[in-house]
Amino acid sequence: MSDQPTQKNDFIYVTTIGRRTGNPHTIEIWYVEHNGAYYLCSEGRSNADFVKNIRHNPAVTYGFGGWDAPHSPATGRIVEETDLSVVLARLFDARYHWSDGLFVEIKP
Repeated sequence: MSDQPTQKNDFIYVTTIGRRTGNPHTIEIWYVEHNGAYYLCSEGRSNADFVKNIRHNPAVTYGFGGWDAPHSPATGRIVEETDLSVVLARLFDARYHWSDGLFVEIKP
C-alpha cells in the first residue's frame, strides 16, 4: 500500500458489531490507504454509530467491491495522533476533495 490515492474501489465496506444489539452492521464509506492500513473519515465524528461500535469493540471486518464482498478480519481504532491526522487529511483531500471528519483506522 502507498501514500498515494490510487485505489480502484471508491468504497470500503466495514462491518462492526453493534454495541447494544451485538448484531453486525455494515457501512459503505470512502477510504484511503496509508502505511498498511485503511483509513475512514467519519463525517458524524464521535456521534457516528460505527465509531461508537469500534470504541466498544475494535474487532471489525472489511471488504471491497460491494455489500456482499468477502470480508477479512481487522482491528479498528480512532486516530488520535495529530501528525497522522494531517497526513490523512491531505490524502482524503487529494482523493475526495473532502476531509472534514474524525479519522478511523482499519488495520488488517
